[in-house]
Amino acid sequence: MSIEIKVPPLPESVSDATLVAWHKNAGEAVARDENLVDLETDKVVLEVPAPANGTITKIVVENGATVEAGDVLAILEEGEAAVAAVELKETPAEKKTPAVAKKSAAPVKTSPAVRRLLDEHDLDATMVLGTGKEGRITKGDVMAFLKSDDSSSVTPGDPAPVVEDSVATGLERTEQRVPMTRLRARIAERLVDAQQTAAMLTTFNEVDLTEVMALRKRYRESFEKKHNVRLGFMSFFAKASMEALKRFPVVNASVEGQEIIYHNYFDIGIAVSSDRGLMVPVIRDVDQMSFADFELALNEMAAKAQAGSIGMDDLTGGTFTITNGGIFGSMMSTPILNQPQSAILGMHSIQQRPMVVDGEIVARPMMYLAMTYDHRIIDGKEAVQFLVSIKEQLEDPARLLLQV
Repeated sequence: MSIEIKVPPLPESVSDATLVAWHKNAGEAVARDENLVDLETDKVVLEVPAPANGTITKIVVENGATVEAGDVLAILEEGEAAVAAVELKETPAEKKTPAVAKKSAAPVKTSPAVRRLLDEHDLDATMVLGTGKEGRITKGDVMAFLKSDDSSSVTPGDPAPVVEDSVATGLERTEQRVPMTRLRARIAERLVDAQQTAAMLTTFNEVDLTEVMALRKRYRESFEKKHNVRLGFMSFFAKASMEALKRFPVVNASVEGQEIIYHNYFDIGIAVSSDRGLMVPVIRDVDQMSFADFELALNEMAAKAQAGSIGMDDLTGGTFTITNGGIFGSMMSTPILNQPQSAILGMHSIQQRPMVVDGEIVARPMMYLAMTYDHRIIDGKEAVQFLVSIKEQLEDPARLLLQV
């Protein structure tokens, strides 16, 4: 029986998608629930799984095409014996695939962005050594492989075509024009819109993390052993922000037309860097979470973002955002609002700096904090006091427990 493989329903407010890459060619057998193709929207990457065991008899839409919900992507002939019956016809997707027989191997974990890069260079994932978590291949791994001599000599078993490295070498002066991904274009649009819509202003402070670091050092092992998750800095900042949001509700509000919407819940977005770009998954009801609950939820969201499996529900509805440029070495920055939210907290690098404590100069682990806010509804006094509240709670973590 023939089955039409169609574009699944798209997320709300998304009208179309771009077909990024096929993972199967006409004539290839597929297993039920195996990912056949990646579709990229301006918000998420969707994977289209096989509805049954069978063989792809025809690919209807080629890579790079724009599709809408319900469009037919391919035809699947259901059944294990369908391979013998199929009449192979060359398709646009097949023209890009090297005619090299590959030996069976364990599947290598890759994100949609990495799979696209592998396809562009006719590479087998088993040829590249993954340095990511659980052996996952990153874009950096692929680029490093292309730059190395191995790109034309190392194969997963059978001879592989020589890949021409597109990276400039020696004294060559080259340029490469690459269209923005839909996600990158959407990020650009939102950032420009935020600059043109909100009256953004940034206030700064610094926090002494001596007590937080001592607390983490004291309980790190027992916390990880009991909850099976690492005790990170982000949970301290999220809980301190949540308490500050309770004291200054307007910071947790948003603007809609001529109205201010106050939210009586605390859904905090955490900026996460992925192969596809910056994403801000939302952790909901942070006020009802323990430190362990928050760390587990954060790890889950980060893993989904890196794997490209994050959904629209994970990215919408936040009331406040935290971004940590410190993990990349940033000392100071002015974060941009994640609209329609009215404030965003920026964390930065922890640096040992000389500070005067009780009349003596001592070295302390200090971090600069930055809060960008929408001056249309948040006054400078409230913004400064909000940031001071976070500072006080982090410098005396007992406040987080006692909520004072």
